[in-house]
Amino acid sequence: MSGPLKGLTVVEMAAIGPVPLAGQLMADLGATVIIVDRKSSAAVVTDINRRNKQSIAVNLKSTEGRDVLLQVLSKADILLEGFRPGVMEKLSLGPDECHQTNAGLIYGRMTGWGQDGPLSKTAGHDINYLAITGALHAIGLDDKPPVPPLNLVADYAGGAMFLVMGVLSALHERRQSGKGQVIDAAMIDGVPSIMGFIQNLYHDQQWLPERQSNMLDGGAPYYRCYKTADDKYIAVGAIEPQFFKELIELSGMQESELDIQNDRAKWPETHARFEQHFKLRTRADWMKIFEGTDACVAPVLDFEEAPNHDHNKQRSVFNGSRFEASPAPRFDRTPALAPSAPVVVGSSTVEVLSRLGVDADELKRLRSAGVLT
Repeated sequence: MSGPLKGLTVVEMAAIGPVPLAGQLMADLGATVIIVDRKSSAAVVTDINRRNKQSIAVNLKSTEGRDVLLQVLSKADILLEGFRPGVMEKLSLGPDECHQTNAGLIYGRMTGWGQDGPLSKTAGHDINYLAITGALHAIGLDDKPPVPPLNLVADYAGGAMFLVMGVLSALHERRQSGKGQVIDAAMIDGVPSIMGFIQNLYHDQQWLPERQSNMLDGGAPYYRCYKTADDKYIAVGAIEPQFFKELIELSGMQESELDIQNDRAKWPETHARFEQHFKLRTRADWMKIFEGTDACVAPVLDFEEAPNHDHNKQRSVFNGSRFEASPAPRFDRTPALAPSAPVVVGSSTVEVLSRLGVDADELKRLRSAGVLT
């Protein structure tokens, strides 16, 4: 492995959602990430979150399986788990047990509701965490129900990113104290943190509670998407006056639009005019006019088109022709290597345990006993 996290060992309890992404981001940057799976199986070649990782398959309901994992954790830097509160404790793999084995272990816990509180033991998904933090209410059309923004905001922005920041921050602190600690990363904590800018606008009475009534929620005619003559879309984001001026001039619209850019009362009729105007040309025609300018207009590309955009290709934003991201961010001295294929479930069991000193006879016995699955 290469990258700035080379030499770091992360153990990831198999899960879905933010934990696999957090592990992938660290694996992309050079960390040795070992997934603990329940049972060996074939590879899922499209599962990008399993790239650059290793996988061991262990029966954690057995005492010996638990001991095997504690042996792996004894040499690890970080543990990532995304179960409901109490599950790891039931497996006798909670923070107390793990820190007895490795006092310097960073124990990263990822949940939606947090480790405590009246909802902590209940099920939930991205849309539910967005709902109670106020974020979901602000997203969507004014006369329709709120629209979930895929599962990007709670699962990944408020979840995985804060989990990564938390464990790496604790890793930095360990350099002074020599001790590990537990990170309680909760999506309902992360989402409000990334909503700070919108919250400030609201408290300054610059953001209305009604959807599609504000600059960044599709209310402003200069910050939304428009259909083109070929039934495709362009995304317009000309907020600053100088950029809006360039948009108006290059598009051939009337200069009188400049005087009413931020007149909220006129936004509905301005939006209607813009809709009609952008339907006059195809998406490709508009991009011949706008691309490379400061009008802040971009084509709305689908999964097949995005990897083939010239800018994305030149920067290698995507890994090959698939809709799969290249490692990010980028480092000048310790660049990440090209991603490897998603790991086969359980395929690294022998390699990982052999590194810890488990010999071939013991591996054979553990597999025969059903400890290694």
